[in-house]
Amino acid sequence: MNEPTTGASPPAPRDPRRTDVVFTADFTSTAQWTAGRSSAYPGGGPVNPDDDKLDHLVEDASHSRSGVFRATRRPDGRWDTGLLTTEDSEEEFVLLAGDVLETRVRLPTETGAWPAVWTWRDGGHEVDVFEYHPDHPDLLEFTNHVRGSQRYVHHDAVRPGAWIDLRTEFGRHSVVWWLNGEQVFADRRGVGRRWHAFLIVNLSVCAGRYHPPPEPETTEITFEVSRLLVRRPSEEDG
Repeated sequence: MNEPTTGASPPAPRDPRRTDVVFTADFTSTAQWTAGRSSAYPGGGPVNPDDDKLDHLVEDASHSRSGVFRATRRPDGRWDTGLLTTEDSEEEFVLLAGDVLETRVRLPTETGAWPAVWTWRDGGHEVDVFEYHPDHPDLLEFTNHVRGSQRYVHHDAVRPGAWIDLRTEFGRHSVVWWLNGEQVFADRRGVGRRWHAFLIVNLSVCAGRYHPPPEPETTEITFEVSRLLVRRPSEEDG
């Protein structure tokens, strides 16, 4: 990975509660991650045109297993795309209410790119750690679909090709999003006490209904995740 070693962003905010790291992403692990299919896509995939996606999900390791999520143009007009999920994996890691997810990502530069880190289970339980579209170069989208809250955040740190640090607290009463150590949205709605969901990391390609599709000359799109972990409050803290 080509992550810069200088100009590091501010550290994540301190959490007064003691937490344990319960998940550290190893994208090469077939025990942690299932590649190329998800129940968030009709029939598990490989396509989802009703969601304005040109995706054709593939298990090919070169599209996701290195932490560089790739989309490559197909002759039929769709794009082979990388997706990893903890759903149906051997370990089947599940996020719980109260968990905190931290990740470092490099945003894509190509028009039509649609990267995201998000959650899913049983047709819903979706919380978007982030979504991004390079045609809105300084904008990140944060959404709690569980209880209907959303914020579009414009920020100087957000731009095509930028490395950013994200932190999402899946609180029972408020989902809180942080960008480069700065709190940017607290929805004060939360996910409720019983919420739990699988994790998805993927790169989709826009079909043009809401955001423009890739330029005709573009044949490959990339989005990189260098780090992803989940912290959980220790049992003695409740």
